Amino acid sequence: MGKKVKKEAESPPKDVFDPLLIESKTPATAVLMLSSPENEVLAKACDALYKFASKGDENKLTLLGLGALEHLYKLLSHEDPIVRRNAVMVFGIMASNHDVKKLLRELDITNSLISQLAPEEDVVVHEFATLCLAHMAVEYTTKVKIFEQGGLEPLIRLLGSPDPDVKKNSVECLYLLVQDFQNRAAVRELNVIPPLLGLLESEYPVIQLLALQTLEVISKDRETRIILGENKGLDFLLNILENNELSDLHIEALAVLGNCLEDVHTLQLIQLTGGIKKLLSFLEISTVPGIQKNAAKAITKAAFDAEIRKILHWEEVEKFLLNLLETNNDEVKVAASQAISAMCGNIDSKSVLGLQGIPQLVQLLSSNNEEVKEAAVTALSNLTTASPRNASALDILEEINLSTKRKNKFSEAALEKLLDNNLSQKYSRMGYLSSSNIITNGFYDCGQIKHGKKFLSLEELSKQGLTDRRAIIFINAKPQENVVVEKAQDASPSLSGTSSREKASSVVSPTEGKQELSGHISKSSTRGKGLRKGKGEKEEEKPKEVINITPQVQEEINVEHSHWLPPPDFILMDYIKDASKTILPLTTTREQVVALAQFVADKMGGPVEIEKLHNFSWELQISEIEFELKCNIVPIGKIKRGTFYHRALLFKVIADRMGIGCSLVRGKYNRAWNEVKLVEDSPKGLLLPPQEYVVDLMFEPGCLMKQGTAKADQYKRI
Repeated sequence: MGKKVKKEAESPPKDVFDPLLIESKTPATAVLMLSSPENEVLAKACDALYKFASKGDENKLTLLGLGALEHLYKLLSHEDPIVRRNAVMVFGIMASNHDVKKLLRELDITNSLISQLAPEEDVVVHEFATLCLAHMAVEYTTKVKIFEQGGLEPLIRLLGSPDPDVKKNSVECLYLLVQDFQNRAAVRELNVIPPLLGLLESEYPVIQLLALQTLEVISKDRETRIILGENKGLDFLLNILENNELSDLHIEALAVLGNCLEDVHTLQLIQLTGGIKKLLSFLEISTVPGIQKNAAKAITKAAFDAEIRKILHWEEVEKFLLNLLETNNDEVKVAASQAISAMCGNIDSKSVLGLQGIPQLVQLLSSNNEEVKEAAVTALSNLTTASPRNASALDILEEINLSTKRKNKFSEAALEKLLDNNLSQKYSRMGYLSSSNIITNGFYDCGQIKHGKKFLSLEELSKQGLTDRRAIIFINAKPQENVVVEKAQDASPSLSGTSSREKASSVVSPTEGKQELSGHISKSSTRGKGLRKGKGEKEEEKPKEVINITPQVQEEINVEHSHWLPPPDFILMDYIKDASKTILPLTTTREQVVALAQFVADKMGGPVEIEKLHNFSWELQISEIEFELKCNIVPIGKIKRGTFYHRALLFKVIADRMGIGCSLVRGKYNRAWNEVKLVEDSPKGLLLPPQEYVVDLMFEPGCLMKQGTAKADQYKRI
C-alpha cells in the first residue's frame, strides 16, 4: 500500500468577514453604529444608548449633541422588531429632558409613536411609547398632534393592558391631554369612563391617583357626569371615601364628587341612596385640611343651583360649614366662607347661617391672612343682603371700627359692603350714597341715626303709629300688578299694595288697617306655594318629616318672611314716566341734569327765594300728610312742598332710574344735596378730567355749582 498523503485543510472564503468584537468606551461610537446595516449591531447600539441615557440628564444631553435622536428616529420604522423596540426604549427614557422634547417636536415624532401602540406590538414597545408620549403631552402643540393623529383611541385601549407600567403611562398621558376641552369631549365619545373606573381597583396607588385626577378633569363637563352616574361611578367614589385604607385617595375622590354635585339629577341620585348623609358623616369626622377644603369647594360649586341649595339645606349642610370656620387652616376657612356665600341663595340657609355664622365671620376679620378676611367680608355681605335680622352684624362692625386697635381695612370694607346692601341703613348711619348706590323700591329715609341706637325696619317703624318725630320718606315705584314676593337677595324688602289707586295713595295705619292688610302683609302667606326665586327658580320649604331646626331658628325664618309691605306710590311712578319722556331725549348729561333739577323743583313747590326760605312752610304740609295717613311713613310722591332733603332724595331716585350718575349727601339742619360729575367742553378737543358740581334744587333750580366754591358751600350750609 502506498503511503497516505495528508489532505490539506480548505482555506476560508476570501469574501467573508470574520466576526469582530468591539469594545467601545465612548457613546460617540455607539451613535456611529446606528448607521450600520446589520440588525444585530443596531439592536446592541440602541441597548447601549438606553443604558447610558438612563444614568442621568447629562448623558441625555450628550447624546442629543452627538445627533443620536436623528438616527434613532429612522429606526422607529425599522423592519426588525427588536431594533424598533430598543429604539423606542431610548426615546422613552430620553423624553423627560426639556431640550430633547423640543427636538422631538421638531422631528414630529408623535405619529411614529402612535403607530407603536398597535395591539400586535410588544408590551415593552407599548410601555416606552406611552412613556414618551406622556412626557411630550405637557405641551399644547403635542396635545393637538396626538388628537389629530388619532392617539386617543389606542391610549384608552391600553388602559386595559395587563402591564401596570403601560396603564400608568397611558392614564398619565390622557390626564395631560384632557386638560384641553376638545380632548375631553373626544375621550367621552370614545367611552373612557369604564376603563378609568376599572383603574380605581388597581393595586398600584399611583394608577388609582392618576385615574381619579383624570376623572376630576373630565367630570367638569355635564355630559361626562351623566355617563359617570350611568356607570355607577358615584358608588366607586363613595366606596373609596368609606375605605380608611384608601385615605391617600380621599381628597381626589372628593374633588370628583364635587363636580358631580353640580347636577340636580346626580345629587338626587346620591340623596336617594343615602349618599349625601354618608358624605357629610365622613366629612364631619375628617380632620384633613385638604379634604375639608375640597368639600367646601364642592358645596360652593353645587350651590349655584337653587334646587341643589334646597337639597343641601335639607341635609343640614350649614352645620358642617359652620364647623369648618373653627378650623386652624386658613385655606379651609376661605373655602368655608365661600360656600356660606353660595348657600345664602337659599333664604332658610341664610337664616340658619346668620345666627352662628355672623359672629364667627366677624372674628375672621382679625385674621392675619388677607384671603381669609376677604372671603369673610363677602360672606357677611351675602348673609345680610335683604336680611334685616342678619344685618345687625352692623353694630358689631361699627364697634370694631371705632376701636383704633381692632379696626382694619377689612372690617371697614365689611361694614361698607353690608351697608351697600342696606342703603336705607347706609344713608341713615353715614349720610351718604354714592353714584353706584342705586336706590330701589323699599328704600326709606328715617333721618340720621346715632351710634349705638338700633336701626328699625320699615315694619317696626310702621307699628309705632303717629308720633311727633320727623316723617319717614319711603320709595316704592312698583305698580301693584307686578308685585310678587321678592327674591331673597334683593337689596330691599319687597313692597305690595292695595287694590285701587285711591287706597294705594295712602298708607293704612297699623291699628286701623291691620285686618285689611292681613292678606298681603306677610311673605309667609305664600310659603305653601313656594317662594319665587329669581328667574323662575323656587325655594320650597323643607318637608315637615325632614325639617329639624330649633325654635329660635324657626322664629328667625318667620321674621324673614314677614316684612311690612306698604302700597305703591303711583304719583312717583308718574314722575319717573314723565321725566323719562322729556329728559332722556336730551343729548348731553349736563342738559339732563339741569332739566331734572327743574323738574324736581317744580314738583316740590318750585323755586324759593333765599331771603324767604324761612317762610317756605314745608313742615306744615308734611304734618298734614302724616295726620291724613295716621302714620309717620310718607310716600315721597305725596310731598308737594319739599325742602332740601326731600328734593335731593327725589332727584337721586329719578336720576338712578334714568342712568344719570349722582350722589346723595346729608348735611345738618335738614340740608341734603346731590353731587354730579360732568366733563367740561374743550375747544381743542382735549379730554379733560370730570368736574364735580353741587346741583341747586331750591333757589335757582338747575344751577350747577362747582364743588368747593363759596356758592356751593353756601347752598350746603346756610
